[in-house]
Amino acid sequence: MNVTSEQPHYRMRILHSLADVGQKQWDHLLGFQVKPNPFLSYAFLHALHESGSASEKTGWTPCYLSLWDGVSLAAVMPLYEKTHSYGEYVFDWAWADAYQQHGLHYYPKLLSAVPFTPISGTRLIARNAKEQRILLDELKRYQIATRFSSTHILFPTDEETILFDEAGFLIRQGIQFHWHNQNYKNFEGFLASLEQKKRKNIRAERRKVIDAGIKFQHICGNDANEEDWIIFKRCYDKTYLEHHSHPYLNLDFFLRIAKSMPENIHLIFAKRDDKPIASSLLIHDKNTVYGRYWGCIEHVPCLHFETAYYQSIEFCIENNIKIFEGGAQGEHKMARGFIPTKTYSAHYLAEKAFSDAVARFLQRETGGIENYFSELDERTPFKHPERS
Repeated sequence: MNVTSEQPHYRMRILHSLADVGQKQWDHLLGFQVKPNPFLSYAFLHALHESGSASEKTGWTPCYLSLWDGVSLAAVMPLYEKTHSYGEYVFDWAWADAYQQHGLHYYPKLLSAVPFTPISGTRLIARNAKEQRILLDELKRYQIATRFSSTHILFPTDEETILFDEAGFLIRQGIQFHWHNQNYKNFEGFLASLEQKKRKNIRAERRKVIDAGIKFQHICGNDANEEDWIIFKRCYDKTYLEHHSHPYLNLDFFLRIAKSMPENIHLIFAKRDDKPIASSLLIHDKNTVYGRYWGCIEHVPCLHFETAYYQSIEFCIENNIKIFEGGAQGEHKMARGFIPTKTYSAHYLAEKAFSDAVARFLQRETGGIENYFSELDERTPFKHPERS
């Protein structure tokens, strides 16, 4: 679909495949961003689509909004037509129910996010601020001209959140928990920064895993083989199924990123008698580790904390990585050295009555989030409050 932009010299185009852009142009544009992350790379997003993990069949139809300056890609927004609200980590089920109760269709909706990934990052990927604003104008025009009930931008950057607010989107706050590396020399140095009770509890949790005869193996992406990925996928699937949920990502996806972006991948295996019983997958760059996926095929007390958190923290310390984002929610992470961090989402609902109702809801919710954040901030696990 090609649409002429109202902005002179630009052309707007809907992309249903990143192959229509190609990796060279996509990653070149990504290079203009202040803080690109691996989840916005061509390799990661293209693997989601080509593997079928995020596709029309799974309710994630790619319809990327792109802005062209002649034959050059000037700006692009990861955008999906959604027929459900699974895999988003910003919950709007109540809004969908309200639409249904009034005989209106909430789905399909438009969603800008990295599928199944609650990681903040650029959503208006552009060469400059001017082209970001043009892309945002095109997004509003596109939604008005189509049948979509609403547009939702999940986990944009703080700077983009201001742009969406100015453009009339409703802003929603959330909280995640991130670990910050204060130039620790080793894990004991990290423990020394915590309150005594927190240190004692972490040592007790780690001791339970050691006493269970568990040992750990770290494998960087370049050294992982297909058998490693098959084992990881087995752990990943079993944990999803035990929580009565369907695994979002298939083996083909993991094998694709293993081949296309191994430098951003780190696998951790928990073994007993040299047999893998649990695994976690880290995606990382030079500054940040993203603890994305975990699973186990055998329950051991505290094994999740060790495999998904403590081993990852040790990896950060050893590689001088500054931040470890441990995924969505999880107040329990504070007791393990993580601190609260605000996240944002932006929402535009076409039906004014519903938009007004959601605005009132978000006003009340934001007050609660602010109070909760202040409460969490006072419960720091550290001897002295530390901030990045």
